[in-house]
Amino acid sequence: MTLYSYHVSHEQFAPRDLLGLVQRAEQAGFDAAFSSDHLQPWSAAQGQSGFAWAWLGAALQATQRLTFGIITVPGGWRYHPAVLAQAVATLGQMYPGRLPWVALGSGQAMNEHVTGLPWPDKAERNARLREGAEIMRALLAGETVTHRGRVSAVEAKVWSRPETPTRLVGAATTPETAAWLGTWADGLLTVGSRPDALARIIEAFRETGGADKPIFLKLDLSYARDPAEALHQAHAQWRFNQIGSPAAWELRGPAEFEAATRFVRPEDMHAQVLVSGDLPAIIDRVAACAALGFDSIDLHQVGGSQPAFIDLFGERVLPALRARKAPAADFDATAVMPAARAG
Repeated sequence: MTLYSYHVSHEQFAPRDLLGLVQRAEQAGFDAAFSSDHLQPWSAAQGQSGFAWAWLGAALQATQRLTFGIITVPGGWRYHPAVLAQAVATLGQMYPGRLPWVALGSGQAMNEHVTGLPWPDKAERNARLREGAEIMRALLAGETVTHRGRVSAVEAKVWSRPETPTRLVGAATTPETAAWLGTWADGLLTVGSRPDALARIIEAFRETGGADKPIFLKLDLSYARDPAEALHQAHAQWRFNQIGSPAAWELRGPAEFEAATRFVRPEDMHAQVLVSGDLPAIIDRVAACAALGFDSIDLHQVGGSQPAFIDLFGERVLPALRARKAPAADFDATAVMPAARAG
């Protein structure tokens, strides 16, 4: 059965507030929490960006049963893969089974360029991702690692490790990247809310070696009883993710993201965010995504009103989703949420 997680958006909320929200999510019935890992917010108006790894230790201690995931970058800019492996292993030993997977990506300049290292093209970033992931995998398995390449490690070893290593999952937003990840990653994390597009990404991952590996989804949504308010919140808080690649990976800070999105219209938000005031329609869409076989779906309310979102979805949405047992063929993705535009 698909698990449902609460999204921990460090760019939007202060770490102290997020700690209370994740406790509330546990009480409301969410299964898990999934954390971003940014140095900077998308916009100065968001105004936050706590250190996710320090927060994660506190959140694991402050909750009892939630499992956690996080997306990070092992390419050797902000984090060396040996440092990440030590962080993952320590949390895994302290909280057995509660950090089952970590997603690895190739990074964004806004978070990584601050080290002063050159910011390379996508092919080079992917190569550094692969090398960093392999260093992490070997360290988590207890090996002493010496590797000299794009990312280097010399006689590195992680001494305090959990009994069961954390899965190293790859992050992809296109079928091409998903196909590449299928050859080496322990699982797949993708983003979206359109079952047809998600199915293509999953298929690419499955065909190249991911057939028996877990898949995870981050689903951005904006819910308010008033659809106009839902759209306003989506535009105000999450238009910065409308840019797409390659620009999204190259811009260096909040001011650049604000400038790049100055012409994004509220109605454009439907391309990337599930915007609605219709709770049954949201349930249908999320269920259609779950029917694709996702092991976990992260529900990210991109707007405000986080306590109200947690309580409402815990009371009405999560029980409805867990009651759904229909196969994927029972869902007509084109019939759900007709206001959404192709993008």
